[in-house]
Amino acid sequence: MTAKGALGDFRLRGGLVADNPDGWGLAWWESGVFRLAKEPLPAHESVPFARLCETTLSNLIVAHVRKARFPPVNTMDNTHPFKRVCCGKEWVFAHNGLVPDIVEMERANNGSVCQPAGETDSEYAFCHLLSHISQNILASPAANANFSFPIVAMISELIASHGKFNFLMSDGEHLIAYGHDRLHYLEQRGSDTQGGTCADSAMIATEPLPGDGNWIAFEPGELRIYRLGRIVGRILTRPSGQIVELERLPV
Repeated sequence: MTAKGALGDFRLRGGLVADNPDGWGLAWWESGVFRLAKEPLPAHESVPFARLCETTLSNLIVAHVRKARFPPVNTMDNTHPFKRVCCGKEWVFAHNGLVPDIVEMERANNGSVCQPAGETDSEYAFCHLLSHISQNILASPAANANFSFPIVAMISELIASHGKFNFLMSDGEHLIAYGHDRLHYLEQRGSDTQGGTCADSAMIATEPLPGDGNWIAFEPGELRIYRLGRIVGRILTRPSGQIVELERLPV
């Protein structure tokens, strides 16, 4: 899909129509790897971001505009999305919220698989999730990709219990979205047209983007998993931390 329309609207939230002036980042899947572009500058003023809005072509895109709070410093290393390699895959991650306790939790984690380059609670949370994914896969290397999703849901709810934790995460095949208290999705099924088949698509944002479409709020503590624009899994975590699997469609 082309990112032109949605990203153009999203870019304005980087300091013009919303108070997120402290950096922008864009990760997109291309030729089997994630490309990453970002700046610690307001998105709405960025010429490179404007250019990427016009030219980026991918079936998986993660974009972020930042309001610097932990720490209140806008540097390149503190700018989302973050990218790491874990279990033979590239992963990207972008977060909205505030979970400062995760910094000490991850520092005390003996199973850590990555070291944050910046200072944000977001990047520490990313490393914490990857640590548990790695431990899960090492424990059961023959398990399929779906095996880690309940672990991601459980750890996400644990992190969210220390603050606010809404995120997008991807391994290039799946888009994983966790809505603790403030996330929306828009899903569109593909259809046959004169020019051929239109692919399924899904967009996820903190607040609905302008334009037509039925945006739906995440259930509190909901984890949604997408592949090629279609929902393939849905897990709801309760306040007690119990995981209730509501759907699991084959990938």
